[in-house]
Amino acid sequence: MWKLKLSEGNCEHDPWITSMNNHIGRQFWEFDPNLGTPEERQQVNKLRNDFTENRFLTKHSSDLFMRLQFAKENACEMKQLPQVKVKDEEEICDEQVVSTTLRRAMRFYSSLQAEDGFWPGDYGGPLFLLPGLVVGLFVTGALNAILTVEHRREMIRYLYNHQNRDGGWGLHIEGCSTMFCTALSYVTLRLLGETMDGGDDGAMEKARKWILDRGGVTSIPSWGKMWLSVLGVYEWSGNNPLPPEIWLPPYFLPFHPGRMWCHCRMVYLPMSYLYGTRFVGPFNSLILSLRKELYTLPYHYIDWDHARNLCAKEDLYYPHPMIQDILWGCLHKIGEPLVMKWPFSKLRHNALKTVMQHIHYEDENTQYICIGPVNKVLNMICCWVEDPNSEAYKRHLSRIKDYLWLAEDGMKMQGYNGSQLWDVTLAVQAILATDLVDECGSTLKKAFSFLKNTQVREDCTGDLNYWYRHISKGGWPFSTPDNRWPVSDCTAEGLKAAILLSQLPSNIVGEAIQENQLYDAVNVILSLQNSTGGFASYELTRSYAWLEMINPAETFGDIIIDYQYVECTSAAIQGLKSFMKSYPGHRRKEIEASIEKAIEFIESKQQPDGSWYGSWGVCFTYGTWFGIKGLVACGITYENSNSIRKACDFLLSKQLGSGGWGESYLSCQNKVYTNLEGNKSHLVNTAWAMISLIEAGQAHRDPIPLHRAAKVLINSQMENGDFPQQEIMGVFNKNCMISYSAYRNIFPVWALGEYLNRVLLPSKNC
Repeated sequence: MWKLKLSEGNCEHDPWITSMNNHIGRQFWEFDPNLGTPEERQQVNKLRNDFTENRFLTKHSSDLFMRLQFAKENACEMKQLPQVKVKDEEEICDEQVVSTTLRRAMRFYSSLQAEDGFWPGDYGGPLFLLPGLVVGLFVTGALNAILTVEHRREMIRYLYNHQNRDGGWGLHIEGCSTMFCTALSYVTLRLLGETMDGGDDGAMEKARKWILDRGGVTSIPSWGKMWLSVLGVYEWSGNNPLPPEIWLPPYFLPFHPGRMWCHCRMVYLPMSYLYGTRFVGPFNSLILSLRKELYTLPYHYIDWDHARNLCAKEDLYYPHPMIQDILWGCLHKIGEPLVMKWPFSKLRHNALKTVMQHIHYEDENTQYICIGPVNKVLNMICCWVEDPNSEAYKRHLSRIKDYLWLAEDGMKMQGYNGSQLWDVTLAVQAILATDLVDECGSTLKKAFSFLKNTQVREDCTGDLNYWYRHISKGGWPFSTPDNRWPVSDCTAEGLKAAILLSQLPSNIVGEAIQENQLYDAVNVILSLQNSTGGFASYELTRSYAWLEMINPAETFGDIIIDYQYVECTSAAIQGLKSFMKSYPGHRRKEIEASIEKAIEFIESKQQPDGSWYGSWGVCFTYGTWFGIKGLVACGITYENSNSIRKACDFLLSKQLGSGGWGESYLSCQNKVYTNLEGNKSHLVNTAWAMISLIEAGQAHRDPIPLHRAAKVLINSQMENGDFPQQEIMGVFNKNCMISYSAYRNIFPVWALGEYLNRVLLPSKNC
């Protein structure tokens, strides 16, 4: 059986792993053939089979393996707290119903907390991540050494479980089939040992037919072309240029990669190295077979120059403007032939050397975790190309397990090494909203310890300007400090949570955080504000939106620069406001000026219908929650603000007949509010809308919409105190969804806590 390991480095057996905080927050799965009773193994197999049988109806796993393990190690008792339900005709008027629901929810959720204070969980969803890892391990010869038979079996299970009825795979687990993920998933299954006719009900044949019916993989998007070229089943001449020389011009040029969004530049950095070296993995019979399986023409007849700009219609979210095709054409036909010949080949040599320096800097400063899974694998390949026996490559291999997560649907690759810090900051605020501090003291104490252990305490090494890095001392990352990339909203939410916990008695939650650590966090937040008043994600916005015209990734939108977001700006306002109340003398004028500009930014981003577009969650309910929270934190109210009134009107107009809200991921793609299929409600959307309306004073005007919404949350609670996993709720780059598995527990608790203490109890006192 598999076992989830937490906050372990395994340093005795693996000397290549290092950590900045003794691995606190680390999560990975290991297989133990001797683990589990026959009954437990039978239960695990039943969970797997149940998911497979219902995979077209329920596409999101529920982290049942993790829950099974915690139920055994940290069982929670519910006998004294019987489940409650609210009948349709009943109005919620008994605060005991809500209080019991909250106590049951917190008793269960506390049982999922690690001893080091975080809540482990699934951060998967995108389907293009796992193929990159398998390709990377295959071309470097480490596939079977790193991925055991059990790993490979679970990865195969995962891919088959998320194959669509038409034979293809979507960009994410809920998406319609795309050439990008269909081709890569098919190739991955072949590399993992599946035959051409493998899978139940002809799964591999269906996948191949899906690809060939659309003309073969020549129409795969640019990221897919790159992966297949590395593998040797696509020619580099069929790629648009990714010249490493772009890293050599001076930084003041607006198109310098150092000015790009960090995720974008850290992916295209190793891509440019692989393109510049034209690296191709080892050739064998499987590669030769794939060259036949994936195309409608013999491989040597394919017009690779024509294939450069092909993209399947199913994948085309961001079409190339004509200027981009002209640019790539010139580089391909003129620039590349030049740098292949002396003396210009010296330029290529210097560019590749510079790129590798930046790759090593990223690796070393992130303990070889890197900013994300795509550049982690690409950096690993580059280190192997440079030196197959290098220490850097070995350190990369040791960190692969940090990205792998196991659930009843199989083994997936996550979009980060977890969402540990982000989840803890939100969970703390949700628990405090319940006013059950005495009952949740142990949970809060462990969470506070994790917060203190996860703050980044040092800037990255060397000259930050040379390496295009922002300051990081005092910031909080999305996951763990080993990741080393602080985020604006994570820092702001971390600051909020730390201040809230520091105000509680130390005998309950432990010692308060040091003032200088809070000062450092404030310094990071203030340093991230742009002249427009808005906050981007990781860094300042360093260049111009018009650069999006050279976005080469047909599948994703808004990737070139670090745009400014309502969510990040609202979080910054709330964090700074919270700090200013507790420390009114520290940089007060700067903070007040920052907040004033941030308010203007948020108001400027409001849609005509009163909503805000959410860039990191689904979607308008998420963005509007942040929009309202940010404004209300500054004393702006329904009575004195047209923005708040419009936002409330928007939310109320989207409430469903059931009393809840339910927003589809299609809202993110199409930028138009779209209900879930069948007008289903969703716990998380409902909670966001509830919290927003409570913040805006809805209880004083008309509490009925809040009563109806609370009934949806209460009646959704499961017998064991858990809440069900529903549709996917996270998003990035407009078009790709990602799982925030803790949201199902955090936000119903937060919303019901606010409802109990700010709606029901005040009305009773009146």
